[in-house]
Amino acid sequence: SGEIAKALGMQPSAAESERMARPPTENLEAYDFYLRAEQTARTGRRDGLREALTLYDKAEQLDPAFAEAFAADASTTVYIWRESFNDIMQSAPARKRAYEKASRALQLDPDLSSPYAILGIMQVVDRRYEEAIASVERAVALGPGDAETQIALGYVQLFAGSHAEAAEAVETALRLDPNLSPVNRQIAGLVFLIQGSNDRAIEALERTRDDAPSVGDFTITLGAAYARAGRLQDARAAVAEGLGAMSTPGFDSLSAYRLNGAQYRNPQDLALIVDALQQAGLPEWPFGFTGDEHNRLKGKEIASLVLGHTLQGQLEPGLQPAFLQIGSDGKAAFRSTTRLVTETVRVDGDLLCELSENMFGRPDCGPVYKRRDDGGGGYSFVNSSKVFHFTVVQ
Repeated sequence: SGEIAKALGMQPSAAESERMARPPTENLEAYDFYLRAEQTARTGRRDGLREALTLYDKAEQLDPAFAEAFAADASTTVYIWRESFNDIMQSAPARKRAYEKASRALQLDPDLSSPYAILGIMQVVDRRYEEAIASVERAVALGPGDAETQIALGYVQLFAGSHAEAAEAVETALRLDPNLSPVNRQIAGLVFLIQGSNDRAIEALERTRDDAPSVGDFTITLGAAYARAGRLQDARAAVAEGLGAMSTPGFDSLSAYRLNGAQYRNPQDLALIVDALQQAGLPEWPFGFTGDEHNRLKGKEIASLVLGHTLQGQLEPGLQPAFLQIGSDGKAAFRSTTRLVTETVRVDGDLLCELSENMFGRPDCGPVYKRRDDGGGGYSFVNSSKVFHFTVVQ
């Protein structure tokens, strides 16, 4: 990338030039684990991300001074965190790991740009916009020829509402690395989409889908771009394809996009994406759940039903067993075969809300419905992260 940067008229920093001139580690086995981790992480597949963390750990154990491995580990972890892939790692430990790995990388190499880029991403998700911009600008100053650093700048500027600056950054990243990873190319596609460059968005997101066809999130984002371009048939096909590729709740509903996209500084930017996805047929709730409004509970009914009680039931998909124990003060614990979350539960209007360290501390709210089906009744609670069919057992 150093030669490309020079060809583009960009002068690498002294630290960047020095880093490119030396191997990142003298331990070949550690380097092999690092390269394998990078390759498997770049697709954005959940199984690949999980494997990458293990490979990074092995590289770091073999060479505890391998700064680039710690930095790449932090970058992958922060992606898991910002995408709310809680089936890989819960939000709180993911956030802690990202900070620790980035800090270790910076301790080993104070001139490394990526830790500041990672910090900027975490700050913008926390809606600390000015701090985030300062962090990624420092990253770019340290590594102007690094495509991932430019993508981080684009990501931060996108959510901060600076569309022109975001587009400039991703254009630079694409010139530095025409073969961006699907993870980073999706960011470029989002920037073009929000900017109104529908053709550029479609081009980037089609490449993303083609490079990672098993990642439903990417194909769903492409559906939004098709919808913005007026290609509704293609949009609906893309969303259907994306939903078919997903096995766990993620960006599979409008409610998830609203909650995960709450860091957009300009509400109209999020509304643009949600409206496009609605046109493309993305359902309101995970797994296409719909409830009968005639059977929807009011706030007082929800409070008397759940506060101070234990709810036992099953989760979509696959109807895996789950329990939600709620104290009278709202302190609660949710447990399934794959999740254990401590949280606070409250009723807000006619919605039941869960608040935990997941979802960046944002309340995840949804309705509760009385079930009148052949399964014996009971209730269904749905929000952006779950569809929970339950009965009250105590």
